[in-house]
Amino acid sequence: MDIFEAIASRRAVKHFDPNHRMDEAETTRLIETAMQSPTSFNIQHWRFVVVRDPELRKEIRAVGNDQAQMTDASLLIVMTADVMAWKKEPQRYWRNAPEAVAELLVNWMGPFHEGKPELQRDEAQRSIGIAMQTIMLAAQGMGYDSCPMIGFDSDAVAKLIRLPEGHCMGPMVAVGKRTKDPWPKPGQLPISEVMLTDRFPA
Repeated sequence: MDIFEAIASRRAVKHFDPNHRMDEAETTRLIETAMQSPTSFNIQHWRFVVVRDPELRKEIRAVGNDQAQMTDASLLIVMTADVMAWKKEPQRYWRNAPEAVAELLVNWMGPFHEGKPELQRDEAQRSIGIAMQTIMLAAQGMGYDSCPMIGFDSDAVAKLIRLPEGHCMGPMVAVGKRTKDPWPKPGQLPISEVMLTDRFPA
């Protein structure tokens, strides 16, 4: 599927075929594609929790406003990130770069993040958001549908998936075969309202 078609046709689908499961190769392909998403300093904060256990998915649905896609979709991926990834052997993020470039960026990584918890979390959440969009577009290209979700008790889900200390919760995304077409797009703003040239008006 053409990338522009995938972007235009992607919708948040709510009704999935509960009997369909993506195979291991498809799941791996989807996550490996998500891993191509850019991250600040190439830190690759994201940790993709692919929830396979049907009972665990029921527990997540119970703290997720009873959203059927949490149990019915072929895949349920909880998007999380290691907020402290910037200080965990940072040289490994640049092991294939020219030595001078790797040294510069690895040495810069600490001072950029140190003592700035809001920035650390913001960077992790930005990485999650970019990777999540990659997952949804890749799924569309593979002939699947998806649904991003924030309507759940983050603290409860964090406990259910045993989120480690120093990690943060993001949204989750369901991927699978839809059984019902989504509503038409409710309405896009005109480009004249959202695109500005150079600066906001005085």
